[in-house]
Amino acid sequence: MNYSEGLLYEQAYAIRVNQEQDSLFYYFDYDVRSYAINMEFQHFHPFYELFILLDENASHIIEGKYYPLKMYDMVFLKPTRLHKTEYPPGPPVKRLIINFYMPQKETPFSRSLERIFSVFDGEVPVFRFSLEHQKQIFSLLNDIFTQGKNPDPIRDLTIHTKFVEFLYTVYMERRHNIYERGIMPDTSEFRIYTITAWIHENYRQNITLEMLAERFNMSPYYLSHQFRRVTGFTVVSYIQLTRIRNVQQLLLYTDKKITEIAEDCGFASFSQFNRTFNKFCSISPSAYRTHTDYAGRLATYTE
Repeated sequence: MNYSEGLLYEQAYAIRVNQEQDSLFYYFDYDVRSYAINMEFQHFHPFYELFILLDENASHIIEGKYYPLKMYDMVFLKPTRLHKTEYPPGPPVKRLIINFYMPQKETPFSRSLERIFSVFDGEVPVFRFSLEHQKQIFSLLNDIFTQGKNPDPIRDLTIHTKFVEFLYTVYMERRHNIYERGIMPDTSEFRIYTITAWIHENYRQNITLEMLAERFNMSPYYLSHQFRRVTGFTVVSYIQLTRIRNVQQLLLYTDKKITEIAEDCGFASFSQFNRTFNKFCSISPSAYRTHTDYAGRLATYTE
């Protein structure tokens, strides 16, 4: 265990309160991750996720947008938001991930909780605080860290109470957030991230390589080559995966008809939709919607 700038950490230490299928649960995961396990594509969860970087640098890609991170930056992700963490080459990177879910509606505190949870709805999902504000915020996480080792029978209630206080404190200090993405360098890599962000905002449209090349003032050959180098995908595959990830969200969390979902997510025909879904998911859309293993797999993945 070490103590650094007010935040307690112990590698491979975890605290669990309840299970993912329960209406209220927490999973605090203190560990390291390395460049070798960077995910291939963005994913989503049915729960809230809070990522705190405990090392020098890493980055998050959220709905195609690139967010460089520094030590103690906090990323707030609401359910079903497409994202992935990218760790740099070199030694493993320390981080804390908190997966959680708690009921906000139909409680005496619904209105207050909705306000507190608004920290997950900001246009920029990253919080960076000065050392003064860090100390106040991280002291509550330290209490949870310590309480997690306590066999006291009311441990879980204490953790819940402290975590609600933590969210409240972030909400009250939100105006002191000093995170700025800044101006992205004019490099081929960051120009590609501009394009991926545009795809995530416009995936319902009929998007082609030629259209993107014209819109972003590149030759189709150069765009195709650089896009694959940066993302690991062809332009067509990236567009298809973005659509399929959004289809998955709608299948799991709405009652929309599958034909309506296919149209909403930009597929030109239902047969094209079925072929693409089977290609990436190895299962039919209707089976995916009713297959509990898929929902469970989403609920147990930790970056």
